[in-house]
Amino acid sequence: MTAGAAAPARLLIITAVAAEADAVRAGADPAAVEVAAVGVGPAAAAAGTARLLALAEAAGRPYRGVVSAGIAGGFPGRARVGATVLGARTIAADLGAESPDGFIAVAELGFGTSVLDADPVLLKALSQALPDAIVGDILTLATVTGTAGTAAVLRERHPAAVAEAMEGYGVASAAQTAAVPFAELRTISNPIGPRDRAAWRLREAFAALTVAAAACG
Repeated sequence: MTAGAAAPARLLIITAVAAEADAVRAGADPAAVEVAAVGVGPAAAAAGTARLLALAEAAGRPYRGVVSAGIAGGFPGRARVGATVLGARTIAADLGAESPDGFIAVAELGFGTSVLDADPVLLKALSQALPDAIVGDILTLATVTGTAGTAAVLRERHPAAVAEAMEGYGVASAAQTAAVPFAELRTISNPIGPRDRAAWRLREAFAALTVAAAACG
């Protein structure tokens, strides 16, 4: 880099918890990527991401994109434990209203949208760097699925969904507001369904997250 030349814009990777951030840092290039853990759930994710994006913009060092990353539950038959998934869309699956006829998404209520698309350029770059990654919809829920009944309902309602997590839609909303490209990357630690901690494979999911993070440089 020549004297006085600006440093290339970095990618911001947002995780929920420190363990996820550590796994990402273990694989990512610190010159190309900044990693931050902002808390669990869509509200914490949106607030933390918005703050970091605003601070970077005010400092004259905006990010070139933001990725929501971490571990997730995978829909059996769509994303196996240990797999890496990329979100073509991020969907706030519980943003809406109940009715006697079933769930009504917020868009049907006329109050905005629960579906945000990944930036196509960023998604393409991640897909090319991670050719074995499964691309599909990733659901955001404030309450993790823990029963076969809920899993079945979500599976039917979202036929393109491959995984569920708790922060993607919040990160995506903050990125959209700031006009910053967004994508979501997850590694699967457990099957979606009845809550069974014995079936979780956190070590494998964190190891896969470290490998995937190397593609984000």
